[in-house]
Amino acid sequence: MPHTRHAITVVAQPADIDELDHVSNQVYLRWVLDIAVAHSTALGWDHQAYLRFGAGWVVRRHELDYLAQVLVGDEVIVETWVDTWKGVSCIRRTAMRRARDGAEALRAATTWAFIDFTSGRPRKIPDEIRALFGVDASRTA
Repeated sequence: MPHTRHAITVVAQPADIDELDHVSNQVYLRWVLDIAVAHSTALGWDHQAYLRFGAGWVVRRHELDYLAQVLVGDEVIVETWVDTWKGVSCIRRTAMRRARDGAEALRAATTWAFIDFTSGRPRKIPDEIRALFGVDASRTA
């Protein structure tokens, strides 16, 4: 089963620009987080759904590779998918490219842990959630 991908387009705003006249590293990270939330929400799992379930995602690690500058006014296509799964965590990939020339601007890998909201401890990711993201639960560790 293929991975479910989700894409959005963002436009670099003046407030996103740092002292070097390109998008700030912090903004790229915000976009990585924004697309993850948008993807889950599009699949029917918004914040309220996770609250009702009693468990949800927290970031354990971000790895970002900055590949090309994004300037004010640039449209950026941001795409994400869940790449690999373990019992209580997954790695979500994010790719960003400038719309004007297709140049890849950023590659990211974020490790997310599925946490029980009451205990604060890791919790096994339900097969129903894995399946929504296009992952066959029988193929995961």
